Amino acid sequence: MTVDVAVAGNGVLGLSTALELVRRSPKLRVVVVGPANRPGSATVAAGAMLNCFAEVTDSVGHHPASLAKFALARAALDAWPDWLEGLRDGEAGSGPALVAPGTFVVLGARATPTATRSFDAVLAALKEHAEPHHEVAAADIPGLRPVPHERPVRALYLEREGAVDARAVLDALAIAGRRSGITFLDGRADRLLSANGKVTGVRLADGSELSAGAVVVAAGAASQSLLDQLDPGRVPPLLHGTGGAVQTVRHTSPGFDRVIRTPTRSGACGMHLVPLGDGVEYIGATNIVLFDPPPGPRIGVTQFLLRFATDQFDTRLGMSAIQRWHYGSRPVPLDRFPLLGRAGPEGLYLATGTYRDGFHGSPVIAGHLADMILHPGATPRILAPFAPVRAPIETMTVEASIDLFESDAVETATEYGLRLPYFLDSEPVAAQTRDEARHTLERLARPIALQPEILAAVRDASPAHIDHLNTYLEAALPLPG
Repeated sequence: MTVDVAVAGNGVLGLSTALELVRRSPKLRVVVVGPANRPGSATVAAGAMLNCFAEVTDSVGHHPASLAKFALARAALDAWPDWLEGLRDGEAGSGPALVAPGTFVVLGARATPTATRSFDAVLAALKEHAEPHHEVAAADIPGLRPVPHERPVRALYLEREGAVDARAVLDALAIAGRRSGITFLDGRADRLLSANGKVTGVRLADGSELSAGAVVVAAGAASQSLLDQLDPGRVPPLLHGTGGAVQTVRHTSPGFDRVIRTPTRSGACGMHLVPLGDGVEYIGATNIVLFDPPPGPRIGVTQFLLRFATDQFDTRLGMSAIQRWHYGSRPVPLDRFPLLGRAGPEGLYLATGTYRDGFHGSPVIAGHLADMILHPGATPRILAPFAPVRAPIETMTVEASIDLFESDAVETATEYGLRLPYFLDSEPVAAQTRDEARHTLERLARPIALQPEILAAVRDASPAHIDHLNTYLEAALPLPG
């Protein structure tokens, strides 16, 4: 089969990009390749919060790439209402909609210092950009009933942020795509085809080949198998940001009617609860970054997720029934910044590496990527910092990354129940963590500042993964002279 564009990946970014292509050029022949059951898909497992300001941390203004990422999230927040309207089925009068408009961000009485700084950063960003919000009292949040010692001391209500049903959005994208002439192939692209320095298509796992004028790799964390075929040192390697969540149904009370969440802190997304209607709620999410993902969520971290949600949000969640578990792998580049745009060889484009922001950013990313494919040569300014061919983006010094790894470990240990007698402090934990960080960095061929969850993944990585990582670092960061 020969087409104009082949999209490898049928998650939200792959489907959105394909749809934007045919909307802009209706005669374009576009094929989306991806397994129908989407194993390990981050989109299928997502709580699908449309959070921009709620994701802000105190590090957003520390580097131009962080500011660009925030600008992308703000553009997506503006785009979502029209995007959802465009996915509605005109004949049936139905389609995805906000299942929970509005978001509460709560800061508990025992919040960590990092969470407190993130809360302050959220409030500062809201004021700076005149984003509609209110500071509210915990007693005014419907459904909130934490244990007494976890009652929030501060809370915000963000009017424009909320959540959608990720599964419904995927269905609507597929329906709109088929109606627009997109072809869907149930399979997996396992090899890029190329000739004379140009990518010319993909080979599927069943051996069949698909010729294409352009190829978009948007297969989430599974994109790495295709990226491995590029020259070393071109694109930062992808890791798996494994996340687990649970979908429950209320037994005795109606539950929440708005998204409620905690601030983001280093190495972890904020805990959140998304109401899906009729007493059904999504509670998420765990976050462990690894080179090789386990087949399901780990018991220990999932146990704490459920305990924290019950203690900090509503003790009555203990009576809810579990409907299903959600588990998927978010695509996490080594530097945690997205891989968006041309990827070196002519005809190859990437739409991956978005970590926790892919669903929220999909309408804007898809539109800009479609423009790049249809009008080669120009890169939209908003995507320029995330060009896939790059050395790792470092937002701090190596010593600062060690300090952050140390403080994050101490805060996490305290949050998970570490209690020391009055005559001891946390220095033994801090010292051990500093030693771990330094020994981990010694495994690398080049000194590089890494975020805490990435550093932990490198610490636990196999020798084969370290060799692969060092091949990239040696090529991307050549020694002077």
